[in-house]
Amino acid sequence: MPAPSIPPGFDFTDPDLLAQRLPIAEFAELRRTAPVYWNPQPRGTSGFDSDGYWAVTKLDDVKEISRKPEVFSSEENTVVIRFTEDTTRPEIEIQRALLLNMDPPRHTKYRRIIAKGFTPRAVDSLRDALRERAQRIVHEAKRSGGGDFVEQVAAELPLQAIADLIGVPQADRHKIFGWTNQMMGYEDPDFEGDHRMATAEVMYAWGLAEEKRACPMDDIATSLLRSDIEGEALASDEFAWLVVLLIVGGNETIRNAITHGMKAFVDNPEQWELYKDQRPRTAPDEIVRWASPVVALQRTALEDTVIGGQRIARGDRVGLFYASANFDEDHFQDPYTFDVLRTHNPHVGFGGNGTHYCAGANLARLQIDLMFNTIAEVMPNLRQVSDPVRLRSSWLNAIKSWHVHYG
Repeated sequence: MPAPSIPPGFDFTDPDLLAQRLPIAEFAELRRTAPVYWNPQPRGTSGFDSDGYWAVTKLDDVKEISRKPEVFSSEENTVVIRFTEDTTRPEIEIQRALLLNMDPPRHTKYRRIIAKGFTPRAVDSLRDALRERAQRIVHEAKRSGGGDFVEQVAAELPLQAIADLIGVPQADRHKIFGWTNQMMGYEDPDFEGDHRMATAEVMYAWGLAEEKRACPMDDIATSLLRSDIEGEALASDEFAWLVVLLIVGGNETIRNAITHGMKAFVDNPEQWELYKDQRPRTAPDEIVRWASPVVALQRTALEDTVIGGQRIARGDRVGLFYASANFDEDHFQDPYTFDVLRTHNPHVGFGGNGTHYCAGANLARLQIDLMFNTIAEVMPNLRQVSDPVRLRSSWLNAIKSWHVHYG
């Protein structure tokens, strides 16, 4: 293969880059010339004691790594590919308490507990309530005439749904919205908080645990507390970290999928007309593929190995670039075409399959489906007022705000 024409010093996790755009052309260049590419970084740039990471850009390689947790660890350095330079090693290691940053067998035990709340039957039982919420959200937004689509529409259904699921009072949902923004937007100057905001969410969830123990309810929170790990009841701190994961995973990614999806419809009006006419069930997966809300997560090699013909040394960090794999020409016909009728769609927008495939994927699809059906019915003539404002982040494809007229 020819050497990739990537400029010296280019970093696929540079938050200043992702605040402006996704490196679409550069991803395509790597897929063509160096699918597993060493991306050097000045030591300490990412909060890790390393000189860079391997950027994995093709779908097959991302899926292969995802299926091998015994070789590629989520726990060793966590899955966040870049922290701030001042992040300490203890601050990184404390995040191993999150399910996302666990390896089997510990991960398997905790995931089994969470999965009980996201069975097809459990998700389908939420359909009517979520449909009512979606209609209320969209009608309320339309009455305002226009505004920030992210705050008024895209964020609301995920927030209300996760509040219902874990038994958080709806009055507290905007508190959660603020915490999540600060926690996930630690590289963006518009947010005063940082990743340490997890502490606030953990303490809130700890209090929720004690409340649910005293007054059990029919929600996931109570179910989690009634579960056990190796014969022992789930402790309040274990419960708290699981709740943080549910809050972040059930809020940030769905909100961005809905926002990017609506922007794609605005930019491709023929697809919006087709969607309004047919309401295809294939649309949610195409929206997630197109949005790729998580640009990349990382794994750490626990042994010397080979991926895509490239030798990976023990201890090397490996970036799984979902935002590249979801446009892999070897697996997606016309990948840069937004096509809500796309039937062959093996995207990795919910993770690369394997151990860490998103437990709430079906709930996410349901929310996306309900929200776009409702928008199509209530405000079919939505139009853009100004370009979206992107989040400054090294690993999220996120939109902070997007002003529209609801029509």
